[in-house]
Amino acid sequence: MRDIFDAIQRSAKRIKNAIDVKDIGYSQLENSSGETQLQLDIQCDLIIQEEFSKVASIHTIASEEKEKEMLLHEDGKYYIAYDPLDGSSLVDVNLSVGSIYGIYENAFGTANMVAACYIVHGPRVEMVFAENKTKLYLLQDGEFEFVKEIRVTEKGKLMAPGGTQQNWAPYHKDMIDGFFKEGYRLRYSGGMVPDLHQILLKGGGLFSYPGTSDKPEGKLRRLFEVFPFAFIYEKSGGYAIDGKNDLMSLGHSHIHDTAICFFGSKYEIERVKEVYAKNA
Repeated sequence: MRDIFDAIQRSAKRIKNAIDVKDIGYSQLENSSGETQLQLDIQCDLIIQEEFSKVASIHTIASEEKEKEMLLHEDGKYYIAYDPLDGSSLVDVNLSVGSIYGIYENAFGTANMVAACYIVHGPRVEMVFAENKTKLYLLQDGEFEFVKEIRVTEKGKLMAPGGTQQNWAPYHKDMIDGFFKEGYRLRYSGGMVPDLHQILLKGGGLFSYPGTSDKPEGKLRRLFEVFPFAFIYEKSGGYAIDGKNDLMSLGHSHIHDTAICFFGSKYEIERVKEVYAKNA
């Protein structure tokens, strides 16, 4: 696992350099979800692929920017699914973005997940890596240094509601409005990494991306985004569900499958379960 940890760190440093350039224009290509790719998306994907290709223990990789899985080393045992640059459309307005990694042993799937990691590229470059515990690292003087272990509180104060509101189910909107009436503060940038990072580091709250009228199965991808963050939140003492079931109990049939998802503290997740048990 140490060689993967090191490769992620090398990728993060190179991606930081890639972000710090003028040209981040759109390419003529689309990713597997039909979204037009930024040149930066493609570059970051290639950086990670190149760094992982040097690690003999990695068998197969799958990227949000690739249609299919890619075999790297026949004798490797790890399968890694990653989103090279989550929130890349925020780069041109200088908001935080990130990379997400789900690390699986012998095959993709929650039953085989052994670690997860994400990088935040913001005013500072930070890395959160979860294996047995969730640990925060900060890039300083060219190296990642351990900062602290992360734990989620029982009840938070932040609310990050994803999806277009006009496409929400009425009961979901009522639930979110109810949290705001309790005094929760809106913290939503449109980037999964910075929004979930903020809730994690500020102690708790709720990040939600429900099923909507235009995306009934949710928008966020299981292997690259949903499962890694579910793993991280659970290792941090938080919770991750699809409204009723634990996200880590879900399967997948395709590497680009999506899922409805809620991440947060015990108090908020219990409320989601109550509402969705009655309505969904």
